[in-house]
Amino acid sequence: MTQRSRNTTALVLALGLGAAATLLAGCGGDETQPKQRLKPLVIKEQTSAVTQGTGGYVVTWAGVISNPNRWHFGENVAATVVGRDAVGREVVRMEQPLDAVPPAGTLKFTGQAMASAKPVDVKVAYKPAQWREAARIPSAFVPFPISSPNTEKLGNGSYLVTGAVGNPYEKAATSLVVTALLRDKEGKLVGGASTYVDDVHAGAPRRFVLTVDSLSGAGPVARTDITARTWGSSGRPYEELAMSGAVPPTTVKPRTPPFARDRGSQAMPVDRRP
Repeated sequence: MTQRSRNTTALVLALGLGAAATLLAGCGGDETQPKQRLKPLVIKEQTSAVTQGTGGYVVTWAGVISNPNRWHFGENVAATVVGRDAVGREVVRMEQPLDAVPPAGTLKFTGQAMASAKPVDVKVAYKPAQWREAARIPSAFVPFPISSPNTEKLGNGSYLVTGAVGNPYEKAATSLVVTALLRDKEGKLVGGASTYVDDVHAGAPRRFVLTVDSLSGAGPVARTDITARTWGSSGRPYEELAMSGAVPPTTVKPRTPPFARDRGSQAMPVDRRP
């Protein structure tokens, strides 16, 4: 072998070793890459009301939490509700476990507690969520349809909300939480309540009835937002439903008779402009 060929061989080996070292360094760097930074949950709305009860004061609240992360469930979330009286003394404190917040979705929640003294200021905060990547894309989490919604004002000032919740998935939903949020004519949240519906099968909506006893505003209720979600601090129940697949839309055969005569096709008029 000549001196020139020896030099060429050494150069090729050096280049190959350098490329391999770069590749190994890149692989090692991937392992130390920081994980995706997830944005915290956001309380978009909250309201509360205080009414006199038989054993003290009844404190009710409603809120909306938003999940800005498109690919992750917010799990093990808990709301902390604190009420203070006119002199700033804490008269009620409650930690409320909340259901999982779906990816790029919202959680509408309500709650109630008793206070020995009348609170004049009620605040709702929450503990940071634990994040878990969803096993399905966001569009797979189809919302639960609400049919025949109706809101009726009762004589004692409370509101009766009724309707039916359906299941868009092949698998039966063992337990769903139905939440109704009441709003005034300006869209402001003034109150809400929740109830549970069990064993909801596809094609067989289940009826729900709930009562909103107190409102934070004095104006009339103009709109009711009703939603349903799976129950529990984990997103697993919702995920299992999504993995079972959504029920395909039904095709109903037309019941009206066909046209007596098909109009057919018509030729476009000829443009005779100069």
